[in-house]
This record gives sequence, structure tokens and C-alpha cells, in this order.
Amino acid sequence: MGLDLPLDHFRLLGVSPATDAQTVLRTLQLRLDRAPEQGYTDETLRARTDLLRASADLLSDAERRSGYEADLTALSDAPEALMPALEIPSSREVAGLLLLLEAGQPLDVLTLASRCLQPPQAPALGSSREADLTLLAGEAALAAAEDYRRERHYEMAARTLQQGLQLLQRMGQLPELRDRIQTELEALAPFRVLDLLSRDPSASRERDEGLSLLEQLVQRRGGLEGSADDGFAPEDFQTFFKQIRTFLTVQEQIDLFDRWSNQGSGAADFLASIALTASGFAQRKPERIAAARERLLASRRDGVEPLLANLELLLGDVNGALKRFEGGASDELAAWAARQSGDPLGRLCAWCRDWLNRDVLPGYRDLDADPDLEAYFSDRDVMAWVEQEDRRRGRTFTPTPSTGPPIGLGGYGEASEPLMAPVQPGADFAVFGQPFEEADLHAQTSEEWPPYGHRPGRLTSERRQRRSRTNGLGGERDVAPGWGIKGLRHALATGAFSLMNPIAAIAGLGMALVVGSWLLQPRPLQPSSRITPPAPGTTPPPASRPPTPAPPQLTPTAPLPAAATPASKLPGAGSAAAPLTAREPDEAQMRALLESWLQAKTAVMAGGEPPASLERIAREGPRQRLETERQRDRTLGQVQDIKVRINSLTIQERSPQRIAVVADLDYSDSTRRGGREVNHTKATTLRNVYVFGRDGDAWRLAASGPAR
Repeated sequence: MGLDLPLDHFRLLGVSPATDAQTVLRTLQLRLDRAPEQGYTDETLRARTDLLRASADLLSDAERRSGYEADLTALSDAPEALMPALEIPSSREVAGLLLLLEAGQPLDVLTLASRCLQPPQAPALGSSREADLTLLAGEAALAAAEDYRRERHYEMAARTLQQGLQLLQRMGQLPELRDRIQTELEALAPFRVLDLLSRDPSASRERDEGLSLLEQLVQRRGGLEGSADDGFAPEDFQTFFKQIRTFLTVQEQIDLFDRWSNQGSGAADFLASIALTASGFAQRKPERIAAARERLLASRRDGVEPLLANLELLLGDVNGALKRFEGGASDELAAWAARQSGDPLGRLCAWCRDWLNRDVLPGYRDLDADPDLEAYFSDRDVMAWVEQEDRRRGRTFTPTPSTGPPIGLGGYGEASEPLMAPVQPGADFAVFGQPFEEADLHAQTSEEWPPYGHRPGRLTSERRQRRSRTNGLGGERDVAPGWGIKGLRHALATGAFSLMNPIAAIAGLGMALVVGSWLLQPRPLQPSSRITPPAPGTTPPPASRPPTPAPPQLTPTAPLPAAATPASKLPGAGSAAAPLTAREPDEAQMRALLESWLQAKTAVMAGGEPPASLERIAREGPRQRLETERQRDRTLGQVQDIKVRINSLTIQERSPQRIAVVADLDYSDSTRRGGREVNHTKATTLRNVYVFGRDGDAWRLAASGPAR
């Protein structure tokens, strides 16, 4: 029994039907001289030569060729669509498939070779026929996938590679070829993600597969900030991810960023704040904006005050927003805002609108919202939420005839501190299931993304005082007393302040609103101007891009306040301990490092001094939060007796610069004030994730959170 090869003699030899006999013979010699080099057996190569010679003999014989061409013409003229085929004897099947592959039909080769490797046609184990068929299947899978890729059918290309890989794995042969296929499959991952996520939302199965592939891609990199994927440079990944976001819904982005944030990604934590803000504003859910604000506050990143000002404005705390803006806006941003309005609330609204329009609302598949603050504050749900906050915080709407239309919000005419949710005792141990230590993964390594949350032109204390003395943005002389949601709606509706175009003439405004090149990288907002439509019958001039102004230079970050002094710098620090320097520490070593951190935290919360070794086992972020928590207890005159024990620990993720472990803990605590117990947490079991980063040659705690 032979094989019907879907070829004619012309295509098998690689010549045109118009080729003369001499050209046929020259082509034959070229084909014989260029035998495949992939490692086929001599038996297959001899059979290939015989088949090529047979085709050349027929096509160079005028009489036989004439009869063959007549048969081909009859096939093409038949009422039913018929394809020419060559019957190949079973002894030359493998050679026939090799020639079919050379003729550019790899998908047919993969199908036929797979069939030949299945019972009852399967060759004897270890035979040369089995080896050649397996090699043919692998090479055909690679070639067919390349054809699909050129046609931008990325998912079909991936499925073809998976079929070839599974066949080779089943045969247990050709490990190098399997590695090649696996490498090609991994290189296709970004294209597959784009292919699957760009499909119609009704294709839920394909979109779910795309999201799963995206998570695998990020994990393979070692997180958003990682660079463990040698085939996908960080700058290429950032460009890819910026494109991917436009195919994701806002809820899909929130879910993704939240999971990655819990795994220790500071970039994802910031992105989650932006996505929550977009969802809260577009869907009129202030509670989501409040969640974004709490995330941003908990991150303790420098330079996010202007962003917090926008969030507090959207939550109805205008005095708090004005204070944030005045204290954190750069000179460039302040000057731009001053050109938008002569009123402090007008300036703040102009900045908030511009931020929403540029960096918050774009980039989601299912959001199409305008940065309309008046419509937002006129929404019934928003009004109810803000009024509830007004009542809880004592804010009222009291029109003041002497001052004209209301221009501010806030209780009793003072720019009060924004509302902050109290931190539960023992927050590092995730009491009550709340998230705890925020990511602090910005070690000075080449693999980290650029630090985010910084923006050029940070205000110094002297500049803040000078601005306040000159009646600058948000100063006490600018804020009218006591306006609630009604006051803000009245101001927006009646035009109590004059707003210029919020997009016009923005020069040198370098806000850190993006990660890397897309949502964390500081970048200046470009100047723009209104577009005037051309007169009828005229040709509009070509669009031109205004020159990019040079961004202001970054100034050094302000020193930490006394309450946030790193623990290792405090007086009375204990003796130092040797850091963990193993390149690939095992679970026992990671457990010992985690126990050192838990013991140190327990001692500090009980009223002791931080040991000198704390700097060797934890980065600055966890140390600052520990000292802040202890400072709060000092203010309240209380101490915490915490009992925690590690039951089990497993390494969940590992890369050269990052290790995430999951620990099961037995936990209880008791809070005492003046010798009396004022609070008690019964013994419970917690399951937490701890992320450690490699700084130089030592591993240190970078972040922690409840396992999900």
C-alpha cells in the first residue's frame, strides 16, 4: 500500500509547466546537489534521489510529458474539483513526504507524518523510518507555524507548534528539535495574547485563554518589573503591555494588577490605583476611588501628592485636595494651573480634568467617559456617598453672602488632613485578612523598572513657605469656609471660577503617571493647541508636532521624617547578624530569614529597640512601616505582645533577583495600655506571602501580603 502525495511532477521537481527539457535536467542536478542537512538517513536520501530522477525523466521525455500534461488538463476541466496526486510506493513514503516539505506544503506533511506514526502504520521502534518520520513532523511543524505567522494567524501557529511538540515528546526523540519548537512557541506568546484578547468580547473562552497566557508571560519575566525573559527586552515588553491594555476591560485590569500587586509588584500596585480611579469615575462609584486613594497612600511613594489631590477632590474633600496640591505641585504645574483659573478650586479642577483625560480614562476596552466633573458630582450615587462622608466628618454647606458663590469644600475653613483608615495592630501579619506591607522592590539593579512616583521640580519647604506667603495655590487665604457637595456642585454649575482650556499650553509638566515608558516613567506633558477646522475649499496644512520641552531636573528626595527613620539607624540597636548571601537559598534558609524578621518585629512592637541586624534582613520600606506602627503605639501609650510561629513555608516563585514564599503562621496578639489589656486577638492561622529581593549579594524582605 502506497501513499498519495498531493503533488504533480512539476511541483515535485520544482519547475514550471513551461520549462524545457534542458532546464528540467539542470534543475534536477541542482536539487541533487542540495540535499537536506537536517540529519535524515541515507535510505531516505537515496529514495529522494530516485523520486527526483523519475520526475525529471518523465518531464524531459517529450512523448511521456505530452500525455501527462493532457491528463492534468483533463483533471482541471472536470466538473468536480480534482487535485493531481502522485502515488508513492510504501518504500519511498518518507522520501515523498520530504519532497512535499521542500515543495512548501508543511501542514500536509505534518498531517501525513503524524498518521504514519500512529498504529497500525507505526514503524518499528528505533527504526530509521521512525526516526525520519519524527524529524519530518518536527520540521514540518516549524515550517507550517512560520507560514501561519507570516499571515498573522498567531493562534494557529501556536497550535501547530504544540501539535508537533506533543508528537516529538510522545516519540521521546530529538531533544534539540523539541527545544527549538519550545523556543518558537514562547516567542509567539505576545502575539497570541494580542490575537486572543483583541477578539470580540463574546469570545469568552479565547479571551480567558489570552488572559491566562498574559499571566504566564509576566510570571516568566519575574513580574512586571522583571527581566528574566531573555527573548523579550524590557522596553519591548513595556510597549507590548501598553498595547495590550487597550484590549482589556477595566475590571480585567483591576483583577490582574491586584493579583500582581499581592505578589510584590510596586508597578502593578500603582496601575491598580489608576484602574480603580478610572472605574470609579466612569461608573460613578466613589468607593473605588477611595480604594485607589488608600493604595496610593499605603505605597508611600514620593511625588504622588498631586495625584492624591485629584483623588481627594473626587471624594469631595476639597480642602484636603488643595493642601495636597499646594504641598506637592512643582513650580511648572503650579504655573500651568494658575493660567487655567484665578481661583484655587478652578485650578484644581483644571488639573483633575486634564489628569483624567490624559492618564486615567484612556486605555480600557469598555470605558468611553469624558472628564466631566459637573456630571460626576451631579450623579445621585456620588452625591449620596459624599454627603455621607460630609456627615461623618462634620462638613456642611453654609453659603457665605459676603464671599459670593462658594469656592471651596472642607470643614470649618481649614485644609484638614485627608481621612485615613486606621491601621490594625499587627498589620504585618494580616490580621482580619487585610493587605499589609506594600511592595518596596526598587533595589538598585539593572533589572528594575525606573522608579515611579517621582516628578521633576519637587517643592522644598522653603518654596512651600514662599508660595504660602504669596497667597499661592491652596493657601489659607484662598480657601472659603465650609462647603459640602452642594457647594462644589454650585461652583461647577454656576461657573464661580473661570477655567481656561485644560489641555492648552502645558509645557514642562513632568508628572510620574506612567510605568516605564507607559505607566511609571516620568514624562513631560506636551504642549497642545486647539485645532481650527480649515475653511471650505482649502487644504488643511500637514499636522506638526510641537517641540518637546526639556523636563526639569529631578531634585533629591526629601529626608524621611523622624517617625520614619530606618530602624537600623535608631539608637540602641542590637548586634548585627550575618545576612543571607546564598545565590539560590533553600526553604530552610528562607525560613530562617523570615523568622529573623518576625522576631525583630515582635520585639519592636513589644516596646524594644530595633536590632542593628534589621537593615540586613529587610529593605527600607518594611522597616519604615514597622517604625511608623510602633510610633503610633508610642503616641497611644501602648505596646503589643505578639505571638507568631511559622508552621510551614514553601517557595512559590523564584528568579535571580526575587523569591516569593508562602508561609502558614500561628498568630495571636494582646494590646496593653498602662499595664491593662485593651485589645486581644485570639489564636488564629494566617497564610501570607513574603517577597524577598536580592540587593547586591544579600536577600532582604521587600514586601508581604495575605495569600489568596
